[in-house]
Amino acid sequence: MARKLDYRWNLRQMMASHDMFATTDLIEPLAQRGIRLSSSQVYRLVVERPERLSLKVLMALLDILDCTMDDLIEPIAAAGTTRRKRAAGGEETGIGDLRPKRARVSRADG
Repeated sequence: MARKLDYRWNLRQMMASHDMFATTDLIEPLAQRGIRLSSSQVYRLVVERPERLSLKVLMALLDILDCTMDDLIEPIAAAGTTRRKRAAGGEETGIGDLRPKRARVSRADG
């Protein structure tokens, strides 16, 4: 089974380490690098975890904050991806063994 990965978006922390505490502090440095974003777009970039991100925006952020991708995007294991143990016979152990069996109802034809 493939491992499921997630990530932590550390833009706010990286901004704080550079004394940038308002989301609008990024607007001008981004504009200087040719990235024109509205204040609401910058707010979402800082406050929310982006699912898609332009490489140009990413490179501009790395340049502005003088950091690496590892500083900005921290890979973490996805929640709830613990593996179930298998018994020697290859059967999964877990709650499935403890569930009651469904009753069978038979109709009397008569």
